[in-house]
Amino acid sequence: MKKLILSVCALSLVVFTSCKEDASSKIKEENVAEAAKRDANAGKLPVIEFDKTEHDFGTIQDGTPVETVFSYTNVGDAPLVVTDIKSTCGCTVPQNWDRTPLAKGESSKFTVKFNGKGNGMVTKSLTVVANTAKGNEVVRIKANVNNPNAAAQGLKPAAPIQASTAKKSSTKPGHEGHNHD
Repeated sequence: MKKLILSVCALSLVVFTSCKEDASSKIKEENVAEAAKRDANAGKLPVIEFDKTEHDFGTIQDGTPVETVFSYTNVGDAPLVVTDIKSTCGCTVPQNWDRTPLAKGESSKFTVKFNGKGNGMVTKSLTVVANTAKGNEVVRIKANVNNPNAAAQGLKPAAPIQASTAKKSSTKPGHEGHNHD
């Protein structure tokens, strides 16, 4: 027990005597100025504004590559940085976006290449990852893909979405309340 108390006292003595230096002498004036500037801008965020949030390619033939350009402007109060642009599938490829910070009022653009496959109306989303308040902004492309060989390939055109007023419910045991036949 005496050894334990003696060890704790010796450790405390070492800890308290090693902290003799004045911490305020280690603060650099340029770091204080930089921190003040950062704190003043803490509430300011960039805001991205697109020239369009959706592009319609119209009717295209199956397998026909098409492309469009989305332009955007920083209308916020801080530099805008687009770090990534993600697509929902490999047939939609975003490219050529500016990864350097855009000051307020500056604009940039990115290209989207789409290789339309299938049959019927196709919609794809692209997520723009940036340092905005939301963090993710979404733009969309769509096309009506015409595939003359769709019947032979077993492809059905995308059915239009229609609102239904009739409610379906199942009477099968274990399926009560489910909306299917």
